[in-house]
Amino acid sequence: MKPVAIFRHSPTEGPGYFAIFLERHRIPWTLIAVDEGATVPRTVDDYSGLCFMGGPMSVNDPLPWIEPICFLIRQAVDRDIPLIGHCLGGQLISKALGGRVTKNPVKEIGWGTAQGEHDTIARHWLGAQAGKTATVFQWHGETFSIPTGATRLLANAYCANQMYALGPHLGMQCHVEMTPEMIATWCDQWADEALSVADQDSAQQPAEMLAQINERLPTMRQLSEQLYSVWIGGLTR
Repeated sequence: MKPVAIFRHSPTEGPGYFAIFLERHRIPWTLIAVDEGATVPRTVDDYSGLCFMGGPMSVNDPLPWIEPICFLIRQAVDRDIPLIGHCLGGQLISKALGGRVTKNPVKEIGWGTAQGEHDTIARHWLGAQAGKTATVFQWHGETFSIPTGATRLLANAYCANQMYALGPHLGMQCHVEMTPEMIATWCDQWADEALSVADQDSAQQPAEMLAQINERLPTMRQLSEQLYSVWIGGLTR
């Protein structure tokens, strides 16, 4: 089986639980460390799927790797190679497919919830969590529009578009790949950003995020297991 290509755009925003999930299912993967200057492949031919992780930058920034990644995303859609995007990754997929990425009304930081849709496509991706409230992790200030032809899967009061699906492709504004180690690193690295929006109901402070890991991570893991299980079903073996 060809490997899944995982694109990392920031050193501390690696694949987390997504890589653990792939390894448990004996699916090979390779890391393309864009943050270390790795070249974006010109073709999807060597991969069974493409995964895009998060990052503190904007897809609207004039970065040299954004357009090559968008080109690769469009090529993957044309060839039915499954895509999955986490936060910035979901924004990249939206941008590549004609969507817009704009400032969200508020920053979402820390543990939160999102409401699942209950149509046929939502039931396919969300399983038993369709139509129910899901636990997610957040760290974003921008949001994507739903690409033409895609279906929204999750929404909440702070950010209407939390997740969408288009055929075998999945784009997320939220983070479901988090591990305790990633959460601790982000809380240390971006504590000032969280403090700057301490007056907003949509943001938690590091101490609160860390204190809720044991309670909330297992619940979110049920969502990530469901989503990733459906996604790998689209891979060519």
